[in-house]
Amino acid sequence: MKTIKQMTALAGPLAAAMALAGLATIGLTGCDDANSKTAQAQGAPQGGPPVSAAAVVEKTLTETQEFSGRLEAIEQVQIRPRVAGFITAINFKPGSQVKKGDVLFVIDARPFQAEANRAQAAAGSARAKAELAKLEFDRAEKLLADKAIAQRELDERSSNFKQLDADARAAQAQYEAAKLNLDYTRVTSPISGRVSKAEITLGNLVDASAVLTSVVSLENIYASFDGDEETYLRVGAAAHKGQPAVVRIGLANEEGFPHEGKLEFVDNQLDARSGSVRMRARLANDDGALVPGLFARVQLAGSTGAKPVMLINDRAVSTDQNRKFVFVVGAGNKAEYRPVTLGPQVDGLRVVRTGLKAGEKIVVNGLQRVRPGAPITPTIVAMDADPLAANVAQPETKKDEKVAAVSTDAKAGATKE
Repeated sequence: MKTIKQMTALAGPLAAAMALAGLATIGLTGCDDANSKTAQAQGAPQGGPPVSAAAVVEKTLTETQEFSGRLEAIEQVQIRPRVAGFITAINFKPGSQVKKGDVLFVIDARPFQAEANRAQAAAGSARAKAELAKLEFDRAEKLLADKAIAQRELDERSSNFKQLDADARAAQAQYEAAKLNLDYTRVTSPISGRVSKAEITLGNLVDASAVLTSVVSLENIYASFDGDEETYLRVGAAAHKGQPAVVRIGLANEEGFPHEGKLEFVDNQLDARSGSVRMRARLANDDGALVPGLFARVQLAGSTGAKPVMLINDRAVSTDQNRKFVFVVGAGNKAEYRPVTLGPQVDGLRVVRTGLKAGEKIVVNGLQRVRPGAPITPTIVAMDADPLAANVAQPETKKDEKVAAVSTDAKAGATKE
């Protein structure tokens, strides 16, 4: 009985202690739940994922396209001898400027001079015989009028005169040919320009098949390139009507396009295999800096003049199979899928032909986090700025703020406990 009374006496305080422990546990659990809800509320992002957006830029400019091309001489001549013989003189320095008619090579003229002298003598002899036959024919006509000779004799003298006259003209032609061959021993430049080196040196025997050197004109020069079908449709019709587009070129060591000319030639058909068309521009070359064969960057301006165009950053453009599109920041900061038609690049920005209006805001960075119709949190940046650099630190800052908030709540909970 005594033992039972002792146990009954201890049961009251033990039950009270257990009740107090349960209440403390419930209190701590409620505190933790409150702290957790507070942290979630403070750390939850407002709106959609963060992205960078920029307004579409409108500029009035002349639309241009760039191609790769080569410079070509307007006139290019291979110098060949027109008679065979030994080279006795070379009258130019390799790479020098020459004028039309300058003597470049001299071939041994002695055999041709002798032939010209012989032909001249033969022509003189034939002419003398023809003149004598003419006198005899005239005399025979007078004798026939006096009935002193027969008609047959007159006919013979007439025939003899005609034959000797023909021989005299043939001999004169041979003499003219001999003089031409004599002139051909002096090999001259048919055009003005820059001469190459002598391919055959002094003392060699040459004939009409040998190439002695070459001369290219430099006063004006061609820039040839292959344009695409869009370019042909844009400038081809105007060029055929005599309204050539402006063409500018730049060499490999030059900035921009300092040399200006006019589109002179557009081919009459496109290559069906490559979809390209041959084009050629003519440029002045007064200083001789442009040399045939050089690589050239070609900028072709439009024939319609300056007009307003929309410009965007290439970072904003995505590809859906064969279609280009951008995400426009729509009402309520929701992403709107917008197909666009693109043009060439101008001053680092891409021309948009259709699909956008001036002032519309498009996503330029964070495209991987955007879905059509989903909300986004845009940060406005300049269209020509680097959106990646401007937006890199933003997610890290939010993460740090969230960690700080959770830490503060934890401290508050510990104080309450």
